[in-house]
Amino acid sequence: MSTMRDTLRFLLGDALIEIANCDPTLTVLDWLRLERRLTGSKEGCAEGDCGACTVVVGRLDGGWLRYEAINACIRFLPTLDGCQLLTVEHLKGADGSLHPVQQAMVDGHGSQCGFCTPGIVMSLFALWLNEDAPSVSRIEDALAGNLCRCTGYEPIIAAAQRMSAGGHERPDREAVTARLHDLADDAPLALSGPGGRFFAPVTVAGLADLVAAHPQATLVAGATDVGLWVTKGMRRLDPVISLGRVTALREIADRGDHLVFGAMATHAEVRPVLASLSPQLDELMRRFGGEQVRNAGTIGGNVANGSPIGDLPPALIALGARLVLAKAAPDGLARREIPLEDFFLDYRKQDRREGEFVEAVIVPRPGPDALIHVSKISKRFDEDISAVCGAFWLRLDAGGRIAEARLAYGGMAGTPRRAAAAEAALIGRHWDEAAVDAAIAALSSDFTPLSDMRASAGYRLTVAGNLLRRFLIETTRPDVETRVAGQFAVAAHG
Repeated sequence: MSTMRDTLRFLLGDALIEIANCDPTLTVLDWLRLERRLTGSKEGCAEGDCGACTVVVGRLDGGWLRYEAINACIRFLPTLDGCQLLTVEHLKGADGSLHPVQQAMVDGHGSQCGFCTPGIVMSLFALWLNEDAPSVSRIEDALAGNLCRCTGYEPIIAAAQRMSAGGHERPDREAVTARLHDLADDAPLALSGPGGRFFAPVTVAGLADLVAAHPQATLVAGATDVGLWVTKGMRRLDPVISLGRVTALREIADRGDHLVFGAMATHAEVRPVLASLSPQLDELMRRFGGEQVRNAGTIGGNVANGSPIGDLPPALIALGARLVLAKAAPDGLARREIPLEDFFLDYRKQDRREGEFVEAVIVPRPGPDALIHVSKISKRFDEDISAVCGAFWLRLDAGGRIAEARLAYGGMAGTPRRAAAAEAALIGRHWDEAAVDAAIAALSSDFTPLSDMRASAGYRLTVAGNLLRRFLIETTRPDVETRVAGQFAVAAHG
């Protein structure tokens, strides 16, 4: 293994920060507020939901500078190695003047109590950096991870439109890009502090060696879930192995008949590629947390997390995805490929052998004769956890009968799981009401769901059946609108 670097390095605005001793789970927000006294970023929920803590991170992506809004409350500071961190304090001009985003908020009366306003401003700032004239729909997406309880969003949306109308010149990124290139190296990072140790390898082989050497370590991708273990569960994680600097794990490849997603590909990066397979996958990814979560969370993390209500696994199982697991071996790396559905054994228990980690997800490209459906049911349309998620794939033969079926659900059992009895009830039938009725009747043999704070068992079973009926309607009656998003569009545009 290469010689490890023992100093964390990143830019805070234009200032170079170097930290020799750092706890592995020190959050960006706590460091900003307690160590740097930059108190503009606020703690609201401490779980990545409210957006009051939003900051913007610049990182190199294939040699180019990419700016993203993230939640500082659940992001671990050492994961910012080689990045630039921008807070609301960095927006004001040298003469103290307001940034165009801030001025637009003032002019549009977009703030009342002001507690959440810095986070809203930073979400809009990231949008301002990356897009010239965002649509109202795009603005709403960018703000979905910022919950304001007093202002209402109309003046904030108006401010977002106003901030782009002034034609303000975007900052020159070349200088920052050059400085981040100077910070980039191929040295693995090894930090220590009173709270434990933090490792950040730069190659897949280096990651495998570290996992083998520290089998008790917690692997961290975007920390959108692990961060809550610390902020809510008060857990001490030692050591932490971060996957963020392993660039090979961020690759997304089109192999013709299948797609390959590296485990560290973020939801924001995965979304447009999955959307090319089906627009329903685009809607699923649009509702995956807020934009801050999509910028940090990863496809590999969502799978390896093993949550029974994770949004992606049902869709990936329905598509026939396979998982690539890797571990250290005497001659380099040992890889194992399994169907994704076989990875989930029981609640929070996966088929991951000692030393293994998720390296990639392989998704077959659906054929032209495939019917695809994805539905997420939650109490809130944006930024909410599924009560039930259903993802279905059918292949019809030349006579219009169902030749193959994969029906996958999340929220119906201790793991994301296929509905084997319902699938069997469909095979050989024409795709019609009678087939759906038979499949719905079989669902009670497939699942005995639990009641919890999100939904009752009876509600879940009823919804699971209704989603199959929605699937039929959407594939046989395109004139019938079944989506909430579609109703919103009708209401907005008449």
